[in-house]
Amino acid sequence: MKGKKKWLVIIPAIILMVGLIIPTGVSFILYQSVFGKRYQTSYARMNHTYDFDGLNRDKYELISDQGQKITAYNYFTDKEDVKGIIIMAHGIGGGGHNSYMSIANDFAQAGYYAFAYDVTGNDESEGSSVEGLPQGVIDLDHVISFVEQQEEFQGLPIGLFGHSWGGYSVVNSLNEHPEVSCVVSVAGFSKSSDLLMAQGRQMIGPFIYVLIPYIKAIDDIKFGKYASETGMDGLAQTDAHIMVVQGGQDTTVPQDYGYDLYYEAYGNDPNYVFVYEPSAGHNDILKDYGVVEKAIEFYNGNM
Repeated sequence: MKGKKKWLVIIPAIILMVGLIIPTGVSFILYQSVFGKRYQTSYARMNHTYDFDGLNRDKYELISDQGQKITAYNYFTDKEDVKGIIIMAHGIGGGGHNSYMSIANDFAQAGYYAFAYDVTGNDESEGSSVEGLPQGVIDLDHVISFVEQQEEFQGLPIGLFGHSWGGYSVVNSLNEHPEVSCVVSVAGFSKSSDLLMAQGRQMIGPFIYVLIPYIKAIDDIKFGKYASETGMDGLAQTDAHIMVVQGGQDTTVPQDYGYDLYYEAYGNDPNYVFVYEPSAGHNDILKDYGVVEKAIEFYNGNM
């Protein structure tokens, strides 16, 4: 009988370990492998204002949710007759906004302020790591509030531009800031768990379906409401003009995680513009398909 009682204790313990402890541990390791570190732009790839004729910038610092400093720059060519201010949200993995400086230059040359910042854990902003995907929304929430409070920007319409992680962030930020005028989301996604699923499949295959509830739980614990909010929720809150851009060959952010959802809900809405490039991938869509020019035309017509 003693032996039987022993196994009555051991077997549930083994089941608990296999069914809960191990998946939780593996999920945490996988999560930390992506989000538990900083991302820095390499010196060899770094852009500078002197690379672009007439481009200037002013530096700003603001504080985000955990007291960490966020570094931002307002890019401009002229401070007279500015049409509006476009807040730029960058992607993940290559550092902060620096790799998007050519786009900031295009916006500045078109007569806008381009307000670009480094998310927590990237380049010039503080933070020992990027924390997780919802951190991008949190920081953008603080950046928009900061811009709205600056006297020099008063009266200017606010547009948002984001790519990848930034594309997710700009649409999700509408949950907190439905008042913005225009949003351009390029290769974005609606909710953080979608990208975790897509990237997880590439990293560990079908096993991600076992882990995704645990990974999502990590997101929920770390970020609260920001983890549960979605881009679809944000779009439902606003009357802003929206442009959604997607490449048909994007293997990083599949179109059914963002573009298809938005098109199904808003494809006939006159406030929305949908741009689909069948041969474009995740990054080359910014360079080879006239997306920035289309965005400027969109801003010109709606800000």
